[in-house]
Amino acid sequence: MCTDDTHVQEAGEHGIGRRALFVTGAAGALTLATMSFADAAEGSQSTRTLKGTLPPGAPDFVYLPVEVPRGVREFKVSYAYTKATVPAGTQNNALDIGVFDERGTALGGKGFRGWSGGARTEFFVRADDATPGYIPGPVRAGTWHIALGPYTVAPEGLPYEVTVTLTHGAPGKAPSRGYPPERARGRGRAWYRGDCHLHSWYSDGRRTPAEIGALARAAGLDFINTSDHNTHSSHAHWADVAGDDLLVLIGEEVTTRNGHVLALGTEPETFIDWRYRARDNRWATYAREIRRAGGLVVPAHPHATCIGCGWKFGFGEADAVEVWNGPYTPDDEISLGDWDNTLVAYARSGRRSGWIPAMGNSDAHRDPDRIGGPQTVVLADDLTRDAIQAGIKAGRSYVAESRDVEVSFTAAGGKGAHAGIGERLPVDPDTPVTVTLEVKGAPGCTLHLVTDQGTLFTSAALPESGAGKASWRTTPSYAAYVRAEVRHAPSVPGLPGALAAFTNPVFLGT
Repeated sequence: MCTDDTHVQEAGEHGIGRRALFVTGAAGALTLATMSFADAAEGSQSTRTLKGTLPPGAPDFVYLPVEVPRGVREFKVSYAYTKATVPAGTQNNALDIGVFDERGTALGGKGFRGWSGGARTEFFVRADDATPGYIPGPVRAGTWHIALGPYTVAPEGLPYEVTVTLTHGAPGKAPSRGYPPERARGRGRAWYRGDCHLHSWYSDGRRTPAEIGALARAAGLDFINTSDHNTHSSHAHWADVAGDDLLVLIGEEVTTRNGHVLALGTEPETFIDWRYRARDNRWATYAREIRRAGGLVVPAHPHATCIGCGWKFGFGEADAVEVWNGPYTPDDEISLGDWDNTLVAYARSGRRSGWIPAMGNSDAHRDPDRIGGPQTVVLADDLTRDAIQAGIKAGRSYVAESRDVEVSFTAAGGKGAHAGIGERLPVDPDTPVTVTLEVKGAPGCTLHLVTDQGTLFTSAALPESGAGKASWRTTPSYAAYVRAEVRHAPSVPGLPGALAAFTNPVFLGT
């Protein structure tokens, strides 16, 4: 194979070229000068390179148009950018990348063909194959757009270089596509363990779907949800991972500049756009898209400290919220307290529906990230997509740090009335209520009961067996809800210990 055409061009001042700035919302977007290719002989390659510099304050997305002629077999891109020397506390350069085909870059993603963020320095797209993170399919003639995402820009700017290589020739055969089934062999109505925030090598993870499946089984999980950043390219690669013993839901971690959200359990090939900020007033549109595709809307790690990770869109569209993300850290403690405040507001409102359940997931990317640490344990009617989603949305769940931790939490009162996690005990305000918490697999931990007044009960440390039980009496007029926490001993005196488990609440009163 010969290379018959190479060309290097420099972008205009600040890498902007002579194309006009267009705005897609407050986040904004910028279009560079077009990179053009001509027809060429079958089997030959054509290469173009663009060099430029993006200034501080560059829009969230910068598009490089590429005119693709007919008869192209493969579209390949490599890129590089320069890190700056910056003082402590100043953000250095980081540049993400993806691509849209001739159908365009309009919000909604009709032209979306892949995204790798900052995980890769090159990618290709062909009819028969594509780099993980990208969508196989024909390379049709027209204007494609390479999407650059200047995640952070140093004060002196972000020098970049993008090289596009087209291989001319007949397209290959499209691969067959299959998807995991929506049902596994369950145990009827039972507690099922899952991890709904996982990353594979189809985004910035380092594990294959097969490796994730093996680790999920080893962690005692019954279900998982795939959540690669800003791409659905992995959806067709999970069918062989699923089995009678493991339900595989598919989704996306929608990674915006104002927070991340899990699209949990969507239909195959669902793409949810991420090119907006909170001030663009577009989030509700995409939350509805997640639901139309059969998924749940779950804001992830809402108080994470990484740039762009903190959730800024509010919780009006949330079906649940990821309160615990990976190893328990101070931002999880803040998320837990913030979520508890939503329970207080719900109890004060007098409404009987509309509270937001909590869940926990590992957000595992690579070794040593532990899949199933933590895991959400859901009471569901069966091990199916619909039943698991219904259990999560209803709050019939608790979060545990591992398969070793088991929790039972109930409330009883009145004439034989009783309620479990996520349910309501419908008794009069002054009716005595007994709350019972039983725990296994948590040696040295303490048991806590939390209400709208705060923590009102704390046990002694559990014995080495890790098993223990606590009962507490109250009334609905004193406690509008009760939820349970299981905590390790504090590592810093005066601060709460890390969670070993926590439950969604039981609400008290009519």
